[in-house]
Amino acid sequence: MSQETLLKQPEDRMVKPENPIKNVGTPSAYFSCWGMQAYYGESYIVQDVSFNIHEGEIVALLGRNGAGKTSTLRTIARMANPELQHGEIWLDHKPLHRMKDFEAAQNGVGLVPEDRRIIPGLTVEENLELAQIHGPRGWEIERLYEHFPRLAERRNQEGVTMSGGEQQMLAVARALARDVKLLLLDEPYEGLAPVIVREIEKILEEIKTLGLTTIIVEQNAIAALHLADRALILDMGQVVFDGTAQEVLDDEALRQEYLAI
Repeated sequence: MSQETLLKQPEDRMVKPENPIKNVGTPSAYFSCWGMQAYYGESYIVQDVSFNIHEGEIVALLGRNGAGKTSTLRTIARMANPELQHGEIWLDHKPLHRMKDFEAAQNGVGLVPEDRRIIPGLTVEENLELAQIHGPRGWEIERLYEHFPRLAERRNQEGVTMSGGEQQMLAVARALARDVKLLLLDEPYEGLAPVIVREIEKILEEIKTLGLTTIIVEQNAIAALHLADRALILDMGQVVFDGTAQEVLDDEALRQEYLAI
């Protein structure tokens, strides 16, 4: 997993208000973040990020290594690090900025991290069952097996002993086992052989047809853009582009400047 570049903000410019999170009303978009600022200690990583997503959209969150992509996903998922110190995050009129990570998960945020976090000692099926212990439940396990037949074949196999691609399938299936409103995918193609990437792409295309609102972070920007409806580009922790995926595909100068492709 690539190390997020820790960007130091001069002390006189750091924004750390005493009461940073305020409820000023609910947005009309299905998902919104406004003025999101997050820190690793004193290092200012997510720098005043704002964007909206409509229900059913797939958004590619792109940028060079260290641009703040993973940190943005972690902030949305309300992980402890980086720490949200200012801004608002709304999902389906629910204030995620007031929640901890487990509360955000209970309210529909499903984060599939780059390292997948398959639980050692548990079979494939036990990993899926564990995801459903605390509601709300999403897809039933048999439905997951219909969409992920390889997991059905390995239901009794210890999850961590599977290939990287199979573990990625399990990580996505585990997220769908809960009632997910916003799926956050962090580098789903990372380290996978091309044949497995194509399998994961098929699964993500199927998720797209189901209308599941998704944010995908992926170094393989072209693959992500072909999947996505919209694109956001981050640079130094800030949004520098917000438009359609096709605009990025068509703009070679933009890709060269911010994505080096």
